[in-house]
Parts: sequence; structure tokens; C-alpha cells
Amino acid sequence: MKNLRTAGMTRRGLLGAFAATAVTAAPTYSNAAGFLRRAGDVRRISMYSERTGEKIDTIYWIEGEYIAEAIREINVFMRDWRNDELMDIDTRTVDIMSASHGLLEASEPYMLLSGYRSPATNAMLRRRSSGVAKNSLHLKGQAADLRLASRSVNQMARAAAACKAGGVGKYSGSNFVHMDCGAVRSWGS
Repeated sequence: MKNLRTAGMTRRGLLGAFAATAVTAAPTYSNAAGFLRRAGDVRRISMYSERTGEKIDTIYWIEGEYIAEAIREINVFMRDWRNDELMDIDTRTVDIMSASHGLLEASEPYMLLSGYRSPATNAMLRRRSSGVAKNSLHLKGQAADLRLASRSVNQMARAAAACKAGGVGKYSGSNFVHMDCGAVRSWGS
């Protein structure tokens, strides 16, 4: 598998080494909203894509600051894999994904099914399925469709909903959860 992490000693690498020594308790569902907002924490995202063979495991936030290099890596990883078009992924969505992963106390990375979608990809998917929104937040880089082998759709959706920070869609038939940073709402079964 191709790894998007870069080699070498960078500021992010040094900060990552520091963060690896930090011990933090996993938040509970009751304080999920605070977890998204509190300063002084370390935020990490870990994902892989079966479609591209890529994986990412990066600390993207330390002590109240997003790490630009890590955010760029996330943008590349979450690109529209069908045509390699990029969009800046809204960091609020990444925060929701990271917080949800922490609430689940999962050790495995997310499987990313869909991040950014270009207008052409979204139109193609709409022709194939009635479940694809015309004005999907995927078009704005504000949504992700995710799966965890070790957690059910219901468990993932509950964790994302506990963040009270965006939309959560359950797609049990396809075994994935949609997370976005739009209005707080939920749907699916």
C-alpha cells in the first residue's frame, strides 16, 4: 500500500513524536461536544482506502493549531479518487471523524469510502442511486462516508451524533456511516 506520510524530520514529525508520548483519556459520549472544542489536545486521524491502496495516519492538530502539512495530506487522501480532483476538506468534518473514532475507542483506522466528490462524480452516482443528494456536502469537502470492521453502523452513528456537530447518516444495508459538518441532523436505519 502506498503511504502518504512523508519521511524526514519536520516540525510536524517532531510534534508527532512529542504527541506520541502524551497520555490522554478517551472522552465519553457525555463530553463529546467539549472534546471537539477544547484547546490543548492532540487530534489524530487514521484511514485507509481499498480503492487506492493508500493509508494515512497523522496528527493534524496540536495545542489549538491545525498542522498545515497534515491538512494537505488529508486533502490529498480524501480527494475524488475517480478523477484525482482535490478540494480543501473542511477541518470541522475531520474533527468530527476524529472525535467519533476516539469515542469508539477503536484501534483500527477508518475505511474511507467517499470524501470529496467532484460535480461529475456526484452526477454519475446520482444517476445510479436515488440515495445521492444533488447538493451533497461531499461536493464542498464537508462530508465523509466511513466504515469500521470492529464497530457496527449503529455504534459509529451514535458516536458521531454524540458530537452534536453535524449530520449523521446510517446506511446499514451498505455498512457505512456518513459524517458531515452541516446542520445537526440524522437519518437512515
